[in-house]
Amino acid sequence: MTSAISVSPATTPVDGLTATVSVDLVQELLQSLSRLCTEAVLDQCLQQAGIVKDFIAKPGARVTHDQLVGLYQHSARATGDEMMGLWSRPIRTGSLKYIMRAVMGAPSIQVALYRFMQFWNLLLDDYRLEFTHSEQVLQMALIPRTRAQSLNRFGHALLLKLTHGIVSWLVGREVPVTSVGFAFARPHFAADYPVLFPAPVAFACAHSHIVFPAELGKLRSSRNAAQVQAFLTRAPRDWIFTASHAHAMPLRVRELLSTDLGRGLDDVSARLHMSPRTLIRKLQAEGQSFQGIKDELRRDLALLYLARNAVSLTAIAEALGFSSTAVFQRAFKHWMGMTPGAYRAAQQTIGRCE
Repeated sequence: MTSAISVSPATTPVDGLTATVSVDLVQELLQSLSRLCTEAVLDQCLQQAGIVKDFIAKPGARVTHDQLVGLYQHSARATGDEMMGLWSRPIRTGSLKYIMRAVMGAPSIQVALYRFMQFWNLLLDDYRLEFTHSEQVLQMALIPRTRAQSLNRFGHALLLKLTHGIVSWLVGREVPVTSVGFAFARPHFAADYPVLFPAPVAFACAHSHIVFPAELGKLRSSRNAAQVQAFLTRAPRDWIFTASHAHAMPLRVRELLSTDLGRGLDDVSARLHMSPRTLIRKLQAEGQSFQGIKDELRRDLALLYLARNAVSLTAIAEALGFSSTAVFQRAFKHWMGMTPGAYRAAQQTIGRCE
């Protein structure tokens, strides 16, 4: 068993929010912001989000849930664009509030999705949303208005995540998704998408789209106007990462390891009701390994502890199952391109600048 880290429950990372995503996933957001903002404003947004500017340029750099939420919130305010330059026309501050009001009073989720489509089609110039439904599925797709439209991968992902987030908020729980597809080729950071979407994700599709089970369309919202502001204030905290792990075997393994990093392959495979050989094969099919998942979890927990907690490197190394602080330091530098001490110092510098 891995020993528990000596921090209070209030500062321990919450299961489900320990995952990080590659900086490459948000690179197009950063590029959009660099076009909209002066360097000083962008630097301030990064500082307010707790992101070390020099750190994001390093190969393998990762962004935590809190950092991504902070970057969204601070940059949306700084630019006055709730989609931060990801589309050809700015989505002015207040647009999301009126979208929420439009969908909240719908008699069913199917009607809410139709209203969501109508509202966005008043805002977007380069793409339009197309909502279709059948006895089996509900689908929202992004259709280019002309053949020459550029394709912003993060913009497509964010709009599909917003669709899922609003529907989940209306229903009062994270709703299932049948499938997600994108109109761009599989990127090298494709392993990040299961952290966002609770469904299989396909690439090189005719159009970017998200598909829900048809029975969802019959449900209706019990939300009221007083609850809208809380959703807007927290956005995208409650919906940017999925809480579901069932759709991806690496996430199921990670979930078990998050409760005890000392679990071995035999223990985890038994809890998943399969042989170790079967689990290895399933992970290999998704380009993953058991040890790789454990190391990624260690890395992500290290980032969270270094950013959130005044805990010694020795305590962190012990909690993450390293034989010594020196071994932890070498592993962290291999993962992130800097020592844990340098990363923590940079985070503390950000804190003093805020």
